[in-house]
Amino acid sequence: MDAKLRSGFRDTRLINAKIRQIKKTITRPWTIMEICGGQTHAIKKFGLDQLLPSEIEFIHGPGCPVCVTSLELVDKALQIASLPNIVFTSYGDMLRVPGSNGDLFSVKANGGDIRVVYSPLDSLKIAQENPQKEVVFFAIGFETTAPANAMCVLQAKSLGITNFSMLVSHVCVPPAVRAILGSPNNRVQGFLAAGHVCTVMGYWEYLPIAEEFRVPIVVTGFEPLDILEGVYRVVRQLEKGTYDVENAYERLVTYEGNKAAQKIISQVFEVCDRKWRGIGTIPNSGWKLRPQFAEFDAENRFETQAIATQESPLCIAGLILQGLKKPFECSAFGTLCTPQTPLGATMVSSEGACAAYYQYSRNINSTQVSHG
Repeated sequence: MDAKLRSGFRDTRLINAKIRQIKKTITRPWTIMEICGGQTHAIKKFGLDQLLPSEIEFIHGPGCPVCVTSLELVDKALQIASLPNIVFTSYGDMLRVPGSNGDLFSVKANGGDIRVVYSPLDSLKIAQENPQKEVVFFAIGFETTAPANAMCVLQAKSLGITNFSMLVSHVCVPPAVRAILGSPNNRVQGFLAAGHVCTVMGYWEYLPIAEEFRVPIVVTGFEPLDILEGVYRVVRQLEKGTYDVENAYERLVTYEGNKAAQKIISQVFEVCDRKWRGIGTIPNSGWKLRPQFAEFDAENRFETQAIATQESPLCIAGLILQGLKKPFECSAFGTLCTPQTPLGATMVSSEGACAAYYQYSRNINSTQVSHG
């Protein structure tokens, strides 16, 4: 975002005015889940949870793609990356995500060719430049990254590149929202939906969810004023007893979303059940490569040994991802588990809730809190 435009969404006067509007509207406690880890980091970074009235409790959702990539798939990535003649590529955060026995950095330390990339096309270029090597891209992410990954597969097929494949771990937000609301332990009364996901997919998928579970859902951006506007709209609905889907991110999101991107996704991927780390299998919550692109599926291309997963017994990341616990409720938080020595993915990722609490919560002071 342009710096001048961004400054408007961080304007103190506008922020204080919106907070006053929320305070005038709220009459009782409400529990709101922000789905996206990027929103969690913004809330903690700007101290919005401190600025808002105490009646509002934020619950942090599973919207961190690195965090929810299943342990089985991380372990499979470690096995594939350890094979000879492999160049294993991924985003930086994934290199430090702990598997049952080590992480991708430990594979690299043992001689594996592990490379950080910023786009799947970077991996495709590596494959073109190294025809004698098998290049694997760890394709993680929500709906936001799926179009680029789909385009990369189409490009590989068009160019006839045969030494490139993807280890796919795509997950989708609406089924996760439905799973959270359907849980007997659910406490969520309203949702802030992730603006970037809705930029791709639109927000039509949320209407039946809001209707079935009678919860308001507001599509929200990532700047302080964006988030506060989303909170205001959720609170306004909760106080009125309504449960509609609203779009508070109109500068980027439309009802239908990016139809061209959706077409590319459906051309390359098909819906599948997907296991989420710390949560379990959510039906129809992921995408996998269609059969006509099976040649690019790393799970088909490489044989791996039987996997017996083992999470750290101290880590409560699964409960945090379900919104049932907060990071500070973990006995290992900030001591045995830090960004330098993570026990779980939520401490590793730049969108993880534990990383947000570690980075920002300990820096909150009175100068950051306004009671205007």
